[in-house]
Amino acid sequence: MQQPYSEKEVLADALAAEKAATNNYNTFSNECVHQGVRKAILDCLEKEHDIQQDVFNMMHDMGYYPTPAADTKKVQEAKQKYQQCMECFK
Repeated sequence: MQQPYSEKEVLADALAAEKAATNNYNTFSNECVHQGVRKAILDCLEKEHDIQQDVFNMMHDMGYYPTPAADTKKVQEAKQKYQQCMECFK
């Protein structure tokens, strides 16, 4: 008899599926000509991102997806880098 999937395996599979779904919805929205259809796809994309975040948070809270604390210096460097980038769009 086969062992059932562990909780970690099920959640990892769900997260991988959500990542694939958001990737596909993003591609579809970029290539959509009809505005009504594009809006519907973007609505689905937003919902999929919410589900992906929920699954990620669940895995993180359970210790299945640990994320190390960011170095303060690196955080500041990233903020400066992207702030400069955002200035280009003003």
